[in-house]
Amino acid sequence: MFKKFGLAVLFLALGSVAALAADFNGKWSATVETPRGTQTLTFDFHVDGTTLTGKVTTPRGEMDISEGKVDGDNISFAQVMNFNGNEFKMLYTGKASGDTINFTRQAGDRPAMTFVAKRGAAAAPPATPPPAPQQ
Repeated sequence: MFKKFGLAVLFLALGSVAALAADFNGKWSATVETPRGTQTLTFDFHVDGTTLTGKVTTPRGEMDISEGKVDGDNISFAQVMNFNGNEFKMLYTGKASGDTINFTRQAGDRPAMTFVAKRGAAAAPPATPPPAPQQ
């Protein structure tokens, strides 16, 4: 009797912990103000337990994420970039709140940047209007 009760309590406790963890799976998008202007970033996350994999799409292209981890509502990963043969790592840490993630992004000794990502793919840029008819 006590054994069955203990197992039931264990399953409830484990289920409660899983319910508290944020669901980071899927696409997220963000607009980030940088010294070079506004950038749109898209994140495609895949979570397996506490391991995070996926891709980051920036104006410079699509890159794999590495060192990805999920701990409850917290997320962290790295994006390794290469410019003119120089490699550097951009570190991301974030905390989920509903369908948003509050991120901090750090690259080397540059100042950290904060931004918010929202669930869903980035909106398409506005269409260019057709040229005005000539008279």
